[in-house]
Amino acid sequence: MDIPSPEYNHYLVSRAIYSEPIFQGENEKKVRVSKTLRERVQKSCSCTTRKALKVTKTFLPVLDWLPKYKFKEWIVNDIISGVSTGLVATLQGLAFALLAAVPVGFGLYSSFFPLLTYFLLGTSKHLSAGPFPVVSLMVGSVVLSMAPDNNFKLMSNGTGLNQTVINTVARDAARVGISATLCFLVGILQLAMGVLRIGFIVRYLADPLVGGFTTAAAFQVFVSQLKLVLNVPTSNYNGVLSIIYTLRDIFSNIALTNIADLIAGLLTFIVCVVVKEINDRFKHILKVPIPIEVIVTIVATGISYGANLAGKYNAGIVKTIPRGFIPPVAPNVSMFSDMIGSAFPIAIVAYAIAVSVGKVYATKHNYVVDGNQEFIAFGITNIFSGAFSCFVATTALSRTAIQESTGGKTQVASLISALIVLIAIVALGTLLEPLQKSVLAAIVIANLKGMFWQVFDVPRLWKQNKFDSAIWVFTCIAAIILGLDLGLLAGLVFGLLTVVLRVQFPSSGSLGNVPGTDIYKSVKDYKNVVEPEGVKIIRFSSPLFYGNIDSLRKTIVSIVGFSAIRVYNKRAKALSLIQNLIKKGKLRATRNGIISESGVTNEGFEPDPDLDDPEESEIQTKEVEVQVDWNSELPVKVSVPKVSIHSIIFDFGGIPFMDVVAVRSIKQIVKEFQRIDVKVFIAAYDDEVLKKFEMCLFFDNDMKHDIFFLTVHDAVLYIQSQNMFRDLEDPIFEKISLMQESKEPLEFTGLEPLENELDAQEEAMRRLAS
Repeated sequence: MDIPSPEYNHYLVSRAIYSEPIFQGENEKKVRVSKTLRERVQKSCSCTTRKALKVTKTFLPVLDWLPKYKFKEWIVNDIISGVSTGLVATLQGLAFALLAAVPVGFGLYSSFFPLLTYFLLGTSKHLSAGPFPVVSLMVGSVVLSMAPDNNFKLMSNGTGLNQTVINTVARDAARVGISATLCFLVGILQLAMGVLRIGFIVRYLADPLVGGFTTAAAFQVFVSQLKLVLNVPTSNYNGVLSIIYTLRDIFSNIALTNIADLIAGLLTFIVCVVVKEINDRFKHILKVPIPIEVIVTIVATGISYGANLAGKYNAGIVKTIPRGFIPPVAPNVSMFSDMIGSAFPIAIVAYAIAVSVGKVYATKHNYVVDGNQEFIAFGITNIFSGAFSCFVATTALSRTAIQESTGGKTQVASLISALIVLIAIVALGTLLEPLQKSVLAAIVIANLKGMFWQVFDVPRLWKQNKFDSAIWVFTCIAAIILGLDLGLLAGLVFGLLTVVLRVQFPSSGSLGNVPGTDIYKSVKDYKNVVEPEGVKIIRFSSPLFYGNIDSLRKTIVSIVGFSAIRVYNKRAKALSLIQNLIKKGKLRATRNGIISESGVTNEGFEPDPDLDDPEESEIQTKEVEVQVDWNSELPVKVSVPKVSIHSIIFDFGGIPFMDVVAVRSIKQIVKEFQRIDVKVFIAAYDDEVLKKFEMCLFFDNDMKHDIFFLTVHDAVLYIQSQNMFRDLEDPIFEKISLMQESKEPLEFTGLEPLENELDAQEEAMRRLAS
């Protein structure tokens, strides 16, 4: 790194010391004219051809980017990317349908329809819309809670014995209806939030919270697919501790494991993980990732069909995949009230995942993803898809990564992907009917590697920020134990609580000056900083509001070393005792202080109670007004804390806003210090903070604008100039440490001053008065 030449290593500024009134006198403020509500509405509702075209392109981004499409340069890349992504989307649709607790064929629909609408409405060039394991599992929990197996039991006597069987046809139809209705409702919520432009709500889902939540969801997905890999009977659980109950059932029935399904699942998992690792390590060599899911599915289907695994070994297979499309169905609106509580977190999570992934690739390729438009895009996508019996769509990290890494340039790649899924729906669906469910479950588990690997973020977060680490761990544990919906809510509340705690107990400290500069740094962190004599500079780095104003008071006491209220009360007690002794004639006043009569016991001594009691502050001291040098030895035995400072500067540079309670408290604090002759100044404040002081009636006859300074250094220079002027005053006048205002003057004893000394004092007082 080049070191600048010496003449550029420093700068010199010469200006006046700026308090707020001086600065305002030299710099005129701009007059801001606020627009009326009518003017704002008129501007928003006005319509021109240019504005209408802009709004249309915002709502339909395809009209903006498609005319600019470079066909010759991009079409080949989009075709290769679309085919690769479409093959993966087909298999993931089948696999994720198991998570959503619907027949696997509806997973193909859920991988097809979202691609069409997102092509028209989406703002990301690389996002592959469709099912995602976390969201699918959240959908499945709602479906299983509203349509459990127990609701579809039938009595069968086909063998002469009464047996209970499940009406799978009615059950599957009910579950498809529930998932489609939920998808429709989620779309309505997302569309409403997009129209109301409240995409900012996702900002409250911090990265640590999302990391902990998705890791917990990965664990939930793993457990739900483990029973399919083993093909053991379990009950369907939902809600708190559901994962514990599921694990209990799995291990209770472990002896019933189907060996054919277990072997197929393990081999699929191992092969997928190994090949995916090869894809990651050699992605700079492989132009197109190896579509291992497709290869494994084709091989597994052929083996299952040829060996008749379902007939010989009772392996669990897909059985039936409908060919073609089913007609659109209107949602069952009567279910909305039962699922609205679950629909809202699903809508938020689905949107958050999609926008997070989209922004990663937008940053990489230098374009912008519009958060509010994404809400609208996914809202309409889910409304449209819900009518065709799909479950909730978002995006999958693996599909989007494939679409980008294989060279996809635009959403034309998604259109090609939809074409591949369409071929599977129309022509190839029946060929996959012999496929074992354990193979699909193993593919799902293999795709969870990235989410499980997030566990290694915890040690890094702990080093960087312990609060973020705590949010990650808490959200993960809560989502595992309470379920995904309640766990997300608990994590969000915990995250907001950590923010409150951080604001409640913010960083603060005392500042000192770097010699020869106008820079002020913490005295705890730097060795060479020096605190100005008799001045304490206190910095408070947080918004000031009703919740943390007590922390400010405690900070002030810890830094200055005393409580202003306590000092005032102690002084009031001492003054009361001095006045009583003066009235009794046991204490006399001189121009140099207060002395007792020789041989007279000082009856001013009394036990020193705790004077922080507010009742003690009501001590009357107006009968005989006196002024005492509180740093000298007092004639009464009252423990009065020494005040070694004469000024306090509050550095408000780290305070973005204040509320009414904070302003009132600051005013009270300033008055408390002024009563004990300690001046308070406020420096480096934001204009909005000063405006809040004015709005909250901080200023009056006692509180002036001249205690506000633009910088800490301005305040320090002002204090030093005032002290220098005070030192030039007559020292004889300053020696008067006791003054009495009563009808009968006090008797002054001791050495009488010489006449010329009195004349000098009178002359000094005359000069001050003039």
